[in-house]
This record gives sequence, C-alpha cells and structure tokens, in this order.
Amino acid sequence: MRFRHRAAAGFATLLLPLAGLVGLASPAQAATNATASFAKTSDWGTGFGGQWTIKNTGTSSIGSWTVEWDFPSGTSVTSAWDADVTNSGTHWTAKNKSYNGTLAPGASVSFGFNGAGPGSPSNCKLNGDSCDGTTVPGDAAPSAPGTPTASGITDTSVKLNWSAATDDKGVKNYDVLRDGSKVATVTGTSYTDSGLTAGTDYSYTVQARDTADQTGPVSGAVKVHTTGGGTTPPPTGGDKVKLGYFTEWGIYGRNYNVKNLVTSGSAAKITHINYAFGNVTNGQCAIGDSYADYDKAFTADQSVSGVADTWDQPLRGNFNQLRELKAKYPNLKVIWSFGGWTWSGGFAQAAANPTAFAQSCYNLVEDPRWADVFDGIDIDWEYPNACGLSCDTSGAAAFKNVMSALRAKFGSKALVTAAVTADGSAGGKIEAADYAGAAQSVDWYNVMTYDFFGAWDAKGPTAPHSPLTSYSGIPKDGFTTADAMAKYKAAGVPASKLLIGIGFYGRGWTGVTQDAPGGTATGPAAGTYEQGIEDYKVLKTSCPANGTVAGTAYAHCGSNWWSYDTPATIASKMTWAKNQGLGGAFFWEFSGDTSNGELVSAINSGLS
Repeated sequence: MRFRHRAAAGFATLLLPLAGLVGLASPAQAATNATASFAKTSDWGTGFGGQWTIKNTGTSSIGSWTVEWDFPSGTSVTSAWDADVTNSGTHWTAKNKSYNGTLAPGASVSFGFNGAGPGSPSNCKLNGDSCDGTTVPGDAAPSAPGTPTASGITDTSVKLNWSAATDDKGVKNYDVLRDGSKVATVTGTSYTDSGLTAGTDYSYTVQARDTADQTGPVSGAVKVHTTGGGTTPPPTGGDKVKLGYFTEWGIYGRNYNVKNLVTSGSAAKITHINYAFGNVTNGQCAIGDSYADYDKAFTADQSVSGVADTWDQPLRGNFNQLRELKAKYPNLKVIWSFGGWTWSGGFAQAAANPTAFAQSCYNLVEDPRWADVFDGIDIDWEYPNACGLSCDTSGAAAFKNVMSALRAKFGSKALVTAAVTADGSAGGKIEAADYAGAAQSVDWYNVMTYDFFGAWDAKGPTAPHSPLTSYSGIPKDGFTTADAMAKYKAAGVPASKLLIGIGFYGRGWTGVTQDAPGGTATGPAAGTYEQGIEDYKVLKTSCPANGTVAGTAYAHCGSNWWSYDTPATIASKMTWAKNQGLGGAFFWEFSGDTSNGELVSAINSGLS
C-alpha cells in the first residue's frame, strides 16, 4: 500500500469507574458554594479515563470555573473534552468552555479526559480555593471477574458462568455485557441470556460493581454462536474472497466513515475488510491511531447504527463502528492489518523473536474491549529481505518464521493473511523470501498488483501502474500481474491462496504530449492529497479514460497522463482471475470509489 498512517492523540474510555476523591470550595464560603469531585471512569493498565464533576452548592449562579490539581510524576492528561486543560510540570489546570461555564444553584457539569500513567490527582482547587470531596478516598474498585464460559447454547439462549471478582468492601452485583452493551445486572456469578437470534455470533463480558456502585475492569470476552437458523446467505460470488481496505485515517480529511460502506452499498458486496494499519514497533504489534481506532465519538448521522456515541461508552471509534457493521452484516469478516509502507521498518525486530511478536499481536487483536470485532490478523511487510521505504536484511526465512508463529498463536480458526510484493522480475522481491513456505501458514496473500509504475520516475516513461499483462514498450519486464502470479505459483504457492489487487486510484504525470504509453513527462500530475496520485471517483470525470493498455485504462487530458482501473477493466481482470483459479480479489481502498460503490460492484459482479 502506498498511502499510510496519520496519527492522532487520544486513548479509549472503558466503562470502569473508580473511587473519586476531591471536592472544592471558595475561600469565603468554603464548600458551601461549590464542590468538584473526581472519578476514574476506565483503566487499561498504561492509561485511564477520568471525569471531574463541578456542582454549584450555593444559592447564586457561578459564572465560570477553574479546576486545578497535581499529578505525580509520570502521570499526565493526553486528551480532554468539555474543558481546556493545560499544565505546568505536574500541575494541571482545567477551565470551562464557553458553553458550560455558568452554573445555576444546584446545577452541575462534568468534563472528561484520558490520561497516561498510574497516578491519581491531589491538592485540588476550584476557583482558587480548597477541596471538599463528595466521594470517599481510598475505596478501590473491584477486580475483573473471570472470563465467562458458555454452556447450554440453543437457538435463542446461552448460559454464562464466571469466577467472582474481589473488592475491599465487597462485590454487590455484576453487569453482563453483550457485544459491549449491558443486558443484565445480577447478584450471582451466572446468567442465562435469552431472546437471541438463531445462527448468530455474540460476544459476552462481565464487570463487577461494589457497594459504592463502582464498576471494575471488564472481564475477558467469550464468543458464542447460537444454534439453528443457518446463516445469512453469503454475498454473491461463491467462495471467492472480495476484500477491501478501510484506512483508519480516512475519517479525517477524506471524511470517509465505516457508515459509507453501508450508504454506498459496498458492505453487501464484499466478504472481508482489512483495517489499516496497526503499527509494528519494538518487536511488537501496537495501536496505530488510538483516537481513530477506539476513542473518537461519532455523531448519530456518522454512525452505522444511527445512534450517537457517548463519552462513557465502553468502546468508540472505528472499532465500535466496525462492530455495528458486523451486526448489520453477520457474514462480514474484519481483519486487522499491521505494518504498511510507513511502518514496515518494525518487522526486522519482530522477526528476531517471532514468538514474542505473535504473542504481542494476539494480545492486542484479542483485547477484550474489541475481541469480537476482529476475525484475524494481516501482515503488510514491505518487504521481507528486500528494500521498500528501508531495506530489510532479516534473511529469506524470516517471513516464513513470522507467519508460522502467528498461525501457531492465533490457531486454526482465525484468519492469518499477508499483503505481499508483486515484483515478478528476474531476481526480484518474490525471490527474496520464502513465500511458498510461509503460504502453509496463511489463508491467502493479497498480491499488490498495482504501483508498478508511477511519477516517482518524474520524467517517465508514462506507463500503466497496474498492468495485467506485458506489452510492447513496458519499462521493466516482470512488472505485471500475470508475471507475479506465475512466479508465486511456480514457487509452490497455491493459486487459491492468491488474490489479485485493484487500486481504486490512478497514477499520473504532467508535461506529457503523447497519448499512448511511453511518453516523456516533466513531473507528477497534481493530486488532491499527494502529487502523482488521484482517486478514481475524481478521475472518472476530470480525466475520463480514452484508451487501454495491458488490461488497464489510461487517459491523456491536456498535459496530464493518468492510468487507472475502471469498471470495464476490472471486469476483464476478474475474468482473468477466475480463469487462473485465484482465490478472489482485494482493493486499496474504499474511499477512492464513487459514492455508489461502482468499483466494488464491478469486483462483485466480475467474481460471480
């Protein structure tokens, strides 16, 4: 993949209130005028969610408020909402927003934040005066209950049992969560959930509540599939894989949300989604963009369910939207992809200890907050034992070792896949690693059969970036889809484990006078987000295709020359893929398509 990550600050909130500690007052009236109390709302080990609540306990209105507190060294605020939060060293200050500063007598207002580190606030002040807490310090929240076990599964019900949580003052009851939403509160350590739908997947977790009504950490998740009912008919196209990449950063400048998969009709025409990207750093799988992944609150009109996120729900962000999408399309599988062009440099350290790397990936993908969202893991290493953004020297066996370790850890039921090079040239990247050996551990390879040619060669020659076959004048032999697939099959990779790749974008040059491929240029053509590249949805009208070469469309408009796939060229590529016995197709990425998903439709129809 050529487009890569965008970072954003933020940590997820997980509903898990801990004891609050402090309240505040003004000097003359002390705590009779106002109080502020703090509560931890979540804790995920390396960070936590917090909430301050300011209440006017006096008889006249308060026009503004400022809360101050100290954190121990190593604890900090990483993001906040409904207040402007700043710090000087370990001293933190929160001031009201323009819309929530005024408090009538008896009224209260809250603001929240995400923090890093283990500490709690102390030495708090409200509007410069001392604290007067309304919650009891030192009352610890309960521990996490044991992961539930499921038994007695029927078409419409399941019985859950779990081991008890502990608490310094006693556990009062347990909240039972189905797919992240509370369905019951019980006093014992078992519950039978009924009224379910036959043949449907569910995920259950449990959290304890103590006598102060604080909830503790959520337990691990157990996945349940009810009996009967069969399954929803799969999308048309038989057993062929139809996979699209959804980029975590697409929700920013592109304003492309998971809901767009529904409104475009694309979700009903695919079988799998690769969520891109998780990071690979320090030999481990890591979060790519925590704000986009699990913290961003989507409004009702942006949400798959049509319901707005709340600040304190257990899971937000793209992960929750994908959960809602899977509820709407039960057969749709979601795979978390790690690496990509920008983050492939981390694989060298991962390959030095594949078992530890696989364990870290498993821990992240199967995190109980979102374990039900993901059906497996995808590795996008560009490129094993070869050069991409940087050069890797891990050795020919490194890729096989990594994929073998991932399969061993994730087991036979999870999907384990990889995006791989399409360099079919003699002595090229396919020959640099043991792809045939690694194929024994993967469900399929996404062969990146695009980006063969582009304006990184600023003066040309102009050439289609995704040629299906060779043609007279091609700039480099072996840089075609057919060559790549033939080389993988000759090495021993089954055709059924190879997916053809389609780019939902074009690559182009400017300063071109020649219509046909092979012309000279002066540099990359202008693009919306990056020079030399543009979405299909833009090019189809700004520079319509007026020719084809090697199964790919091209267009010469003014001094610009572009190549890209259209519904017609996709149809021919899908026919070729079926004739070759390939496992299906994938594409990079959804937001390049039209609002009605015409390229996704072409892939779906072509594989039917």
